[in-house]
Amino acid sequence: MDTASTQVTLPGQLGLAALFAEQERAMRRVLSFPRVAELAATTRVGTTPCDVVLEAGTHRLLRYRRETPALYAEPVLFCYALINRPYILDLLPEKSIVRRYLEAGFDVYMIDWGVPSDGDRHLSLENYVCGFLRQSIQHVLRNRKNQSLHLLGYCMGGTMTALSTALDPDPIRSLTLLAAPIDFTKRETLLSVWTDKRYFDADAFIGAYGNCPAWFLQSCFLNMNPIQTFIGKPIGFFEQIDDPQFVTNYFAMERWINDNVPVAGETFREFVKHLYQENQLVRGQLRLGQRLVDLGRITCPLLLLTAKNDHLVDPPSTEGIRPHVRSRDVKSMVIDAGHVGLVVGGKAQKAFWPQATRWLAERSTPAAQAA
Repeated sequence: MDTASTQVTLPGQLGLAALFAEQERAMRRVLSFPRVAELAATTRVGTTPCDVVLEAGTHRLLRYRRETPALYAEPVLFCYALINRPYILDLLPEKSIVRRYLEAGFDVYMIDWGVPSDGDRHLSLENYVCGFLRQSIQHVLRNRKNQSLHLLGYCMGGTMTALSTALDPDPIRSLTLLAAPIDFTKRETLLSVWTDKRYFDADAFIGAYGNCPAWFLQSCFLNMNPIQTFIGKPIGFFEQIDDPQFVTNYFAMERWINDNVPVAGETFREFVKHLYQENQLVRGQLRLGQRLVDLGRITCPLLLLTAKNDHLVDPPSTEGIRPHVRSRDVKSMVIDAGHVGLVVGGKAQKAFWPQATRWLAERSTPAAQAA
């Protein structure tokens, strides 16, 4: 018979152990405060080296520096929305779509729309799409001595790249739409409900403010999920305040979330009325100036990237472009994430974006072959 004594842990002892562990964790959180303050002051975003290669008014075209020659002849041009800042695509080195495409061998450009002034209130979608977006495409093609490039548009920027490709399809080798609002038939998001013409008068709003104010846009986004925004997020931050990497990511995101910019009044008016309220794009009724936007003119390879939990642009809105284009090469990828997690989330960086860059590489000309 085994006479060795057996240790028995009583329920009370388990409770005490848990209590002591939580007290220790609470002390670590308190001791982390000085480091948290330092990280809040020193966290930098958008750090991938780049050069401004084209400017017009508040708009800038950025070219990101490569340490090695590009592997592919066709460069990639990123077009972000007119809301917030484009550095969400280059938030931190380990959360940078820009870096993923650079690492995959592409020459990368990105449009920074800047901050519109009161004098820019009359800028329309035509001014943006047929103005600086087209100028940027032409500049990249001249600079690279290429006949085509890849376009990638995120959110509202995706809508704008779709418009540009429909109007001038020849120089576009492929089009990647990232959570881009295209079809507003189903109106499944809260944003679609808020912009319903029964509740929101875009003419009166812009008539009063000139431009759509940054504070208005931010309040809309923050109040889409108020429980998470005002309760869940602060609690989550306190729970992980002793994790430096978490804190760095948190402050980087907070900086971007609070870095809203106004939207030119006429563009905001057109986007709400003609797209959200009247769904003119997929109905074949949208005009930019005198030109009718025909999605059927899009024939290039098309990659549709969406997020299951996107509370701003539901996947059917992006997928709604499929019946209207004549592209034979169309691929969809969806990830279990939100509108921003689609870009900066850990799962997206590890698996989603490597697939997206691989898709693009397979539709690109090797640089050695083009030389």
